[in-house]
Amino acid sequence: MKPPLKKRVPKPRNPYVALAIQRRAGAHEKPASAQRQAEKQALKKSLDTQ
Repeated sequence: MKPPLKKRVPKPRNPYVALAIQRRAGAHEKPASAQRQAEKQALKKSLDTQ
Protein backbone atom coordinates (compact mmCIF):
# COMPACT_ATOMS: atom_id res chain seq x y z
CA MET A 1 0.00 0.00 0.00
CA LYS A 2 1.28 3.48 -0.93
CA PRO A 3 1.65 6.22 1.68
CA PRO A 4 -0.86 9.09 1.33
CA LEU A 5 0.24 12.09 -0.75
CA LYS A 6 1.26 15.19 1.15
CA LYS A 7 -0.70 18.37 0.50
CA ARG A 8 1.41 21.17 -0.83
CA VAL A 9 1.24 24.29 1.31
CA PRO A 10 1.38 27.51 -0.76
CA LYS A 11 4.11 30.01 0.02
CA PRO A 12 2.98 32.79 2.36
CA ARG A 13 2.23 36.11 0.68
CA ASN A 14 4.59 39.04 1.14
CA PRO A 15 2.72 41.56 3.35
CA TYR A 16 4.73 44.50 1.98
CA VAL A 17 3.51 44.04 -1.59
CA ALA A 18 -0.08 44.89 -0.72
CA LEU A 19 1.05 48.03 1.12
CA ALA A 20 3.19 49.17 -1.80
CA ILE A 21 0.34 48.70 -4.26
CA GLN A 22 -2.06 50.62 -2.03
CA ARG A 23 0.15 53.69 -1.79
CA ARG A 24 1.14 53.53 -5.47
CA ALA A 25 4.87 53.56 -4.81
CA GLY A 26 6.75 55.41 -7.53
CA ALA A 27 9.04 58.28 -8.37
CA HIS A 28 9.51 60.82 -5.61
CA GLU A 29 8.46 64.39 -6.31
CA LYS A 30 8.71 67.57 -4.33
CA PRO A 31 5.50 68.74 -2.68
CA ALA A 32 3.58 71.56 -4.34
CA SER A 33 4.53 73.98 -1.56
CA ALA A 34 8.25 73.33 -2.14
CA GLN A 35 7.82 73.92 -5.88
CA ARG A 36 6.01 77.21 -5.25
CA GLN A 37 8.73 78.30 -2.85
CA ALA A 38 11.46 77.45 -5.38
CA GLU A 39 9.65 79.38 -8.13
CA LYS A 40 9.25 82.37 -5.83
CA GLN A 41 12.97 82.32 -4.97
CA ALA A 42 13.91 82.01 -8.65
CA LEU A 43 11.69 84.95 -9.57
CA LYS A 44 13.15 87.10 -6.78
CA LYS A 45 16.70 86.16 -7.85
CA SER A 46 16.02 87.01 -11.50
CA LEU A 47 14.50 90.38 -10.54
CA ASP A 48 17.50 91.21 -8.36
CA THR A 49 19.99 90.52 -11.16
CA GLN A 50 18.22 92.86 -13.61
